[in-house]
Amino acid sequence: MKIESIIPYIAIAIYLLSTLAIGIVGYRGSKNTVDDYFLANRNLGAIVLFFTLIATNFSAFFFLGFAGSGYRTGISYYPMMAFGTGFAALTFYYIGYRVWLLGKAKSLVTPPELIEECLGNRALKLIFLAVMVIFTLPYLALQPIGAGYLLEKLTGGQIPYFIGATILTFAIVFYVFIGGMKSVALTDVLQGILMSGLMLVAVFAIAHGLGGFSQANETAYQIEPELFSRNGADSFFTPKIWFSYLCLWSFTLPMFPQIFMRFYTPKTSESLKVSVILYPIITIVLFICPVIIGVWGHIAFPDLVGKATDQILPLMLTEYTPIWLSSVVMVGALSAFMSTLDSQLLALSSILVRDIYLPYCRKNASLSEQTFVGRFLIVGLAIIGLILAYKPPSTILALATQGFTGLSVLFPTVIAALYGKNISPISCIISILVGETMLLGFQFGWIRDSFTFGFLRVVPIVAICSVIIILGINRESK
Repeated sequence: MKIESIIPYIAIAIYLLSTLAIGIVGYRGSKNTVDDYFLANRNLGAIVLFFTLIATNFSAFFFLGFAGSGYRTGISYYPMMAFGTGFAALTFYYIGYRVWLLGKAKSLVTPPELIEECLGNRALKLIFLAVMVIFTLPYLALQPIGAGYLLEKLTGGQIPYFIGATILTFAIVFYVFIGGMKSVALTDVLQGILMSGLMLVAVFAIAHGLGGFSQANETAYQIEPELFSRNGADSFFTPKIWFSYLCLWSFTLPMFPQIFMRFYTPKTSESLKVSVILYPIITIVLFICPVIIGVWGHIAFPDLVGKATDQILPLMLTEYTPIWLSSVVMVGALSAFMSTLDSQLLALSSILVRDIYLPYCRKNASLSEQTFVGRFLIVGLAIIGLILAYKPPSTILALATQGFTGLSVLFPTVIAALYGKNISPISCIISILVGETMLLGFQFGWIRDSFTFGFLRVVPIVAICSVIIILGINRESK
């Protein structure tokens, strides 16, 4: 057997053993309490919090979805994503600081618990919970989809897509199962460093294979000049679409349960401030890398369509870098998938335990019983993610955008709960139900896309949701 053929397996094995070892370290330092298992005892410092935030948020969408969108749309995808995601750091602090204060004072663990604490309505809490879970599951499925694509490409098809997705999913389940948030946060530091460093390695290595940055850009420009235009291919990025994406990321990112629950975990408010300052910097530096690789993809792979475009990054690595380097870089991509999936599994299991199992199944469940049930829910959620990943969608962007818009409907209710006065819980319920009904209406053609007036659907949906809550405040105050 040639040494080149086993290099990918060696890289994968070293990476998995490293994450499992770190997970065990987290387990040995953990206590069998709800705060410790789900929130790392609310004791994360600034650096660990920063890495766990970026590792949690930079997922399969970052490595594969960004490159695929760069291939389809062009270089203009970069500033939209970099500045839009960086701008969302403001909502991280605007929401996160209040969540941190309330969580510490009231011993809150989950987002729905905070909504009930602030607005005092159990029906609203359950509706909020249902939306958060339902629209996180498609995004959860993106992680095994990305892992499956990558392992299949990395091993030359020797590990088929779904088998690869399954192997990596249950590697994650193991360390989350035993160590909870402490293991997740510690592995996120490793995974955050890996994905950041290796993405930079990838763009420089591929540029070298193409004759340098200038040569690569000139060649790609000759093939598809539209990819270098301000508006992108087919004039996709109009000013209204730009504005829409700024809104989408700002409204959605803090609504992901895995991000929201990070707001409970800082040791001090300074830890959160440091993360909020560093977060936009890392997005501006890193987000150009997969997008430009996607644009360069037209040089070697000019005819990709549909879901094939989301595999352009591993295709380019295989084409322009030696196998040892492509193997190491794709391990960095695996770290992005795993660091998001582990956090999603832990966040959703904590919600189901604290907001469903505890109040409706076992009101007197001990702290150790809650962590025990949470562990087994992690396994069940992982299986659901694999089921959803069995037949992947046409593009990663298509699946992600629907999940993002569904979660953004919760944003006005969270702002109202944290900052509003005389808030009517009924108006929040109506706001969420109307918002999700509108999303379904657009999705199934009951509402024409012309009613968005050129914006993405998120803009009119969240605007109407906000107006409903404001009207509820006016009636209440009278």
